[in-house]
Amino acid sequence: MGISFTVLSSGSTGNVTVVRNGETTLMIDAGLSAKRIDELLAMRELTGKDIDGILVTHEHSDHIKGLGAMARKYDLPIYANTNTWEAIEKGIGTIPEHNRIIMETGGYRDFGSLRVESFAISHDAAEPVGYNFYDGKEKLCVATDLGYVSDKVRLALEGADVLVLEANHDIEMLRMGRYPWNTKRRILGDMGHLSNEAAGAALSEILTGRTKRTYLAHLSRDHNMMDLAKMSVRGAMEDRGCFYKDSEFKLCDTYYDQPTPWDKVSQS
Repeated sequence: MGISFTVLSSGSTGNVTVVRNGETTLMIDAGLSAKRIDELLAMRELTGKDIDGILVTHEHSDHIKGLGAMARKYDLPIYANTNTWEAIEKGIGTIPEHNRIIMETGGYRDFGSLRVESFAISHDAAEPVGYNFYDGKEKLCVATDLGYVSDKVRLALEGADVLVLEANHDIEMLRMGRYPWNTKRRILGDMGHLSNEAAGAALSEILTGRTKRTYLAHLSRDHNMMDLAKMSVRGAMEDRGCFYKDSEFKLCDTYYDQPTPWDKVSQS
């Protein structure tokens, strides 16, 4: 059956993604209320009973707001590295020991034919990670909340059929925006969030003919717009000599208030 996925919600108000194959359905983060997550799952003909586990990227509230409630409601295992567990456990309530699963950074876990591999990213959290998903020759990468794309992250993303990559802000919109300067400095720093231009620069170094689509994720509602993000990312790619026709490579939308359509990774 291969890998398919939907980004249920993406942005500073909450982040939830679902990845599945024929045997396993996993959720990445649970950054909205359990009620809202259930509503978004229903839009994609799922319920919490269909979920086999929740993978956590890091402890910020827009990634774990509904984590404890979802895990308790549906008796779901939670997968996170040791430092992230220490950072989240006071905020998510009591989780039964059998659902507290350690998955250390750089390791992998097999869920039937679906292999999940985590990799370190740069963000102001205890030990933030991105995730790669493999089924046979298919590869899906999910990497948001990173201040920059390091060489190790670049290697982790290479060879993906589909990427979900952060394009958080337009630099000038952020600089001119209403946030206090210390918040702007945090977002712009190496432990902050990836700008449109930085996302485009990274893609220009990562892409091969294999990668067909990249979903631009975690857009700021104050300092970005999807059309602007796509234009800026593609412009940054072209500035570096990276040219693709829409038939060869597409930049795709994500939303804070509705899920993306189901996408099969193997789809050309």
